[in-house]
Amino acid sequence: MVAEWVNEEMRSLQLKDKRLVARTKAVLERLSEQPAKSVPAASQDWAETKGVYRLWSNPQVEESAIRQAHYQATRERVGGRKRLLVVHDTTELNFTGKKVGEELGMLSHPHARGLMLHSSLALSEAGVPLGLLHQSIWTRDPQEAGKSEARHSRPLEEKESRRWLEGVTAAEAGVDEQVEIVHIADREADIYALFALPRRTGSHLLIRVSHNRRVEQEAGKLWEAMRQAPVAGEREVQVRQQVNREPRTAQCQVRFARLKVLEPGTSASIELQFVLIEEQNAPVGVKAIEWLLATTLKVTSLAEALECIDAYRLRWLIERYHYVLKSGCQIEQLSLHTPDRLLRALAVYAIVAWRVLWLTYEARQAGDQPCDVLLKPHEWQALYCVIHQTATPPDAPPTLHQAVIWIARLGGFLGRKGDGFPGPKTIWQGLRRLDDIANTWLLAHTSPPG
Repeated sequence: MVAEWVNEEMRSLQLKDKRLVARTKAVLERLSEQPAKSVPAASQDWAETKGVYRLWSNPQVEESAIRQAHYQATRERVGGRKRLLVVHDTTELNFTGKKVGEELGMLSHPHARGLMLHSSLALSEAGVPLGLLHQSIWTRDPQEAGKSEARHSRPLEEKESRRWLEGVTAAEAGVDEQVEIVHIADREADIYALFALPRRTGSHLLIRVSHNRRVEQEAGKLWEAMRQAPVAGEREVQVRQQVNREPRTAQCQVRFARLKVLEPGTSASIELQFVLIEEQNAPVGVKAIEWLLATTLKVTSLAEALECIDAYRLRWLIERYHYVLKSGCQIEQLSLHTPDRLLRALAVYAIVAWRVLWLTYEARQAGDQPCDVLLKPHEWQALYCVIHQTATPPDAPPTLHQAVIWIARLGGFLGRKGDGFPGPKTIWQGLRRLDDIANTWLLAHTSPPG
């Protein structure tokens, strides 16, 4: 029986054959249970493996229909929320050396081949990923290598940067008009045309500034004008640990101001609110935090400026989503021979990756709910018994928070003091082990026929 969440997620899926709908649901469920395994390893047998590949080879399975069903489920999850955050970003999917790579476009390196992927991920204000609202995929023409100057002179509709405008417009489609939407993106999205783009009522932008544009004020340029604004207050920022970077607490000053920025090459202008946060006395050899945010949100107080900063800090979740898709689901390791098969597989794995990320953050924000929102009875029972080294599970399921901690322990999470909450990597590794454990448990606790 297909899991309840899969039935809900694919409720609006429409394909030419109902059997294909059922098969798509079955594949989605199976790959969600073992997101880090290859298709043959995640499948129960060779027949099931062939079924997955046949699904991805079937021209009647429209990858756009799978995506649209997920988008619709995401819009329903948004529900009656007051505010929705939508984080946008672009990544490369590298298939160099794969047979399918021969038919794909170039990446940042002119000899690499693959797909460009732009995702728009909906978040609650607390940072729980609610699902994708838009995802676009394209290839670059290898003949365009080395022609950056010519590309810069093209109209916007012929540039890749139009993806930011299209992503904002597409992500808003179908979302309840009563929901305020805040679109969040990094410096690549600092495009004048994006700020000039007509948007629905209640739609706002929160973009990190890249260009030191001209402003109408006497200061002349944006950064200079912002540094002339008074310090509104201070804020501590927790800097996460990364490769070659230790975690630290950064002491920052906050400024905000409303300025008119001029359109490049013209005298036209747009009035925007800007928030500047700068680290004071950064450690020697460490790059100081320095964010200048442009927004259409109202910012008239330090509290509102801090809200913008906190919202922007959630932008990294779109990077985590792409990380799960590539490192967790191992989408770049798929051995598929044609681009259309790859696109169908990617449509399924795009949902699988969201599900892993949702589990990670839902357990942090709403961990008191029973874990049967995620796990079937035999799964949480097997999980409990393995962790506690007992043959007798409790009558009621544990909380989602506790179950996710245990799943992460199966994936190598130590849970030491100071380790915090597990991330998606130990969770997808734990799910991989849990599936094997749960199947063994089910076999041992199923009465033989007769």
